[in-house]
Amino acid sequence: MTNWQLTVPVAFIIFNRTQATKKVFEAIRQAKPPQLFVIADGPRANKPGEAEKCAAARAIIDRVDWDCEVFKNYSDENLGCGLRPASGLDWVFEQVEEAIILEDDCLPHPSFFKFCETLLNKYRNDDRVMAICGSNLQFGENQTNYSYYFSHYSICWGWASWRRAWKFFDFNLKLWPEVRDNNLLIDTLQDEYSAKIWHLIAQQTWEKTLHGSVPDCWDYQWTFNNFIQRGLSIVPHKNLIANIGYTAEATHTFNPESRFNQMVAEEVSFPLRHPSYLIRNVNADLLVQNTLYDYRPKLTKKIGRKLKKLLKV
Repeated sequence: MTNWQLTVPVAFIIFNRTQATKKVFEAIRQAKPPQLFVIADGPRANKPGEAEKCAAARAIIDRVDWDCEVFKNYSDENLGCGLRPASGLDWVFEQVEEAIILEDDCLPHPSFFKFCETLLNKYRNDDRVMAICGSNLQFGENQTNYSYYFSHYSICWGWASWRRAWKFFDFNLKLWPEVRDNNLLIDTLQDEYSAKIWHLIAQQTWEKTLHGSVPDCWDYQWTFNNFIQRGLSIVPHKNLIANIGYTAEATHTFNPESRFNQMVAEEVSFPLRHPSYLIRNVNADLLVQNTLYDYRPKLTKKIGRKLKKLLKV
């Protein structure tokens, strides 16, 4: 990537994890984006010492030492890991047409930035493409001869998108009753089990019962909105992101035994080999559904016979 310079803005979502924030910030620092948008949540009132941790994470941003405009969207109160990223990304896309997005636990390979910028440029005006992902969760299966494939699933462990796509994001899933009542998920997912799982996810997110009175997720809503717009996400043929968030400090990814923990971030080669068609890789999507989104064990335990009857497990 000699003589290449990143020209796309980067949005960085942080909270209270100083060591992880340092690592991802250093990766961003090496890429030297011309604009850096920082989204930070506030401390939880019932967590002693968290205000100091949040302040320490925010102080890392003051280490910007390249030619860069820094924009800060820091919340004084804790909005949670659903509303804070969602509202922060609304803020980002109000100001720029496209951005690369990293959370504090998504450590990218240096080639991730050029991969995103190249494809942001190529598909900027193609409404069929909604996102560019940095994570490949195939673990060596479903190989492609191209540099990337197309998916219905938008994995947000390091990604990029455009304002034209984010405009469809709806934190509260207002369209869910219409989609549910007309049984439309099966039309787009074309897999009965996948449709049933996402029916449950969407229903509980819409009811605000998935993780409490306020959803502590935003990526489910983003993926759902990609589904109903029949949008495609680009997935690299190599994994470009190491998820370093499988720790005791995490909210969702705290199991160190997970196969997704500390996945190796690899280098993608340039020039990219572009597919000559926009057709999703069904087998790759089924693998993602049956690994990352395989909720049979934990959801069956959580809501019991209702889920067992629906999924027939």
